[in-house]
Amino acid sequence: MAAAARDLIFPASLLDTDLYKFTMQQAVLQHFPRVEGTYKFTHRDKNVYFTRECFDHFKRSVVQFDKIALTKDERAWLEDRCPYFTPQYLDYLEAYRFKPDQLRLEFEPIPEDVEKNANGDLGARGHVHIDAVGPWEETILWEVPLMACLSEIYFTTTDTDWDYEGQEEAAYEKAATLLKAGCVFSEFGTRRRRSYRTQRLVMEAILKAAQDHPGSGGVNGTSNMHFAKEFGVAPVGTIAHEWFMGVGALRGYEHANATALELWEKTYPNVLQIALTDTFSTEAFYKDFIANPHFAQQWTGLRQDSGDPFIYAPRAKQVYEQLGVDYTKKVIIFSDALNVEKALKLKKQCDELGFKCSFGIGTSLSNDFTKKSSGGKEKSKALNMVIKLSSVDGKPTVKISDEITKNTGDRETVRLVKKIFQIPITDQDQTVQ
Repeated sequence: MAAAARDLIFPASLLDTDLYKFTMQQAVLQHFPRVEGTYKFTHRDKNVYFTRECFDHFKRSVVQFDKIALTKDERAWLEDRCPYFTPQYLDYLEAYRFKPDQLRLEFEPIPEDVEKNANGDLGARGHVHIDAVGPWEETILWEVPLMACLSEIYFTTTDTDWDYEGQEEAAYEKAATLLKAGCVFSEFGTRRRRSYRTQRLVMEAILKAAQDHPGSGGVNGTSNMHFAKEFGVAPVGTIAHEWFMGVGALRGYEHANATALELWEKTYPNVLQIALTDTFSTEAFYKDFIANPHFAQQWTGLRQDSGDPFIYAPRAKQVYEQLGVDYTKKVIIFSDALNVEKALKLKKQCDELGFKCSFGIGTSLSNDFTKKSSGGKEKSKALNMVIKLSSVDGKPTVKISDEITKNTGDRETVRLVKKIFQIPITDQDQTVQ
């Protein structure tokens, strides 16, 4: 993997992405083949700018994505470690190639740098616009590697006030603290990693900590398939918001959560059954969950990814008890902006309630740096970016998060979905047009 700004940066392999992209791709192929799916990039921090040099470097890199292909060795590993993938799907994946012509890339200079940009100045600052347009089963794989690529290029061209000193030791200490407290966690850092090298250092450090601190805690694995294979650990992941978003747009919103779970079960009848609850708000999810007790009985547990995590387990306990389901046999996976301190507090709460829990920890492991010029006193912030499904079959998709500032989607569709689920409409609703 390249570290110098002059080199192209792209995934180490087709597996250098998160497991849930593949699990969802197989489900899309089964239920919604050849439906067009559009993905849109959003950088939430409008006061942080990319440079023209960064954008040009990114464009040159993504054009090379079509050279990436699943190898025979990687296919054999998938057959062994992921038996829920069918031979037909693995045939598809082996033939899959990224199609760079599906990407719409634009650099929009800020007003004060318009003239610099027109003169070809690589230091001109601006915003980056990225769309991926094509069949949903194809465009679904763009999200994670595009974000990882852009992040690494940004931090080798635009923000270079950092270095790797102390990174491995810091990751080791975080992992050791979690393990000694009995926490079970997975590495979830691919999308916003500072670099490929950073994620490798993190994996080495947390696995060394797991060796040094055996006990009640543990490292479940990593969401990154490439590193799971390389380090001999379990690939971890199930479903992301885009599955519920796409199902809602295509099949209707009123019972979108139930429909999404039902379709998922048809693809994965006895595995990968951790339900993500907050696509249209967790309370909207619970309406379908309560109306269909089968899901509470059958599915392994729930994933919390937005809102106040400390109200999540007590509320889940109420719901399971209302349905007569033993919640102590279920698990909650917390995955929203976690750090060690928050994970320890959530572990304590779940222990007191009798809930099993685990943690998916991303950016605080794979992109936790300080500015070199500050002597380690000031944070070097990760990019606050997402790539979300914005439409399927020409229909806009939305996400109504438990965290109001994370709501995304077409304005009118957001209003429609909020009305369906009786969620107040506020001035703070974000829109992605």
